[in-house]
This record gives sequence, structure tokens and C-alpha cells, in this order.
Amino acid sequence: MSAPVTVSITRTVAPGHRDEMQAWIRAGSALASRFDGFLGHGWVRPAKDSEEWHMLYRFADEESLAAWEASPQRAWWLGAAQGLVGESRVERRTGIEGWFDRPVAEDVQDLRPAPPAPPRWKQMGVIFLVFFPLSLVVNWVGREYLGDWSLPLRVLVSVLVMTPVMTYAALPWVTRRLEWWLHGEPPPWRR
Repeated sequence: MSAPVTVSITRTVAPGHRDEMQAWIRAGSALASRFDGFLGHGWVRPAKDSEEWHMLYRFADEESLAAWEASPQRAWWLGAAQGLVGESRVERRTGIEGWFDRPVAEDVQDLRPAPPAPPRWKQMGVIFLVFFPLSLVVNWVGREYLGDWSLPLRVLVSVLVMTPVMTYAALPWVTRRLEWWLHGEPPPWRR
């Protein structure tokens, strides 16, 4: 038995054609929904005025996905968007969750250059801004509650507490607020 397959497509849309894009998406999902194994679709844009659209559709198995992808209905639907929509990346993911698995196929390489990473000294600065105060708090609290434990156990507990806090909360929060600085842009209050 084949696992469900989620297809993720990043598409770019000609500027000023949001309404046409939404109509085109609705038409495609209406056509796909008539195929056995269709489990649903969705789309999201990074920003309201973005020309990039991230689209998803899911089929129960490889066979039902292949039937949709080889269909004349899909060919007609894709042809209807010539000149309006470009495709920059396609990934197929399988598994119950799909998104936590590595792609099983990547059909189109992303031809856009990746944005450059911030300089390492700036990355180090952001990590320090998070790590130092968090270390102070954890060590202060740890001294109160774990003062008589051995050093390796105190360090283990502090690392077990700090790692998820830094990874999921503190570092993403500070990084979002300092994104302008990391990428050398003017601060938000000067734009």
C-alpha cells in the first residue's frame, strides 16, 4: 500500500494578477477533486503583495497522483495559465505527516539565487544577545534549586532547559526583531 503524497509547488505570478491567480487555483482544485484519491489542497503567500505563492495538494497514493498529473484536465488547466504563472520549485513528500520527511523527488530546481547569509560576526552577536541573559537566569535559578548537585548534572540540566528555549522561542524572537541589522537594511523606524 502506497503512502499519501503531498506535492508542494512554489509559483510566481505576474504582478497585478492576484484575482486571476485565485480563480486559476479554484479551477485546478475543482478539477483535481474529481479524481480518485484527491485529499485536498491549500495555498499561502509570504506577504499580501508577494508574487510568490506556495501551493499544496495531496493524493492518497502515487497512483492517484500520477492519474491527475497525466490527465488532459491538468494539462488544460496548466495551459490556461501560460504567461500568468511561473513554476520555480516542486517537491513531493510522502508519509503520514509528509512535511517531516525528506522530499522523495524534486522536479524543478529553484533558479533564484538564495539570499546571502548574514556575516558570521552578526550571527554571533545575535546568539550572544540571547545566550548570555538566558545563561544568567538559568544559572541563578539553578544555584537556588540545584546548588548541591555536581557540576556535570547542573550543566546538563541547564543545557536541557536552555536548548529548547533558545531554539523555539528566544532566538527566533530576537532574530525577527534584528533581521534588518542582520541583512544590512535600515531599521524599521527609518523606512
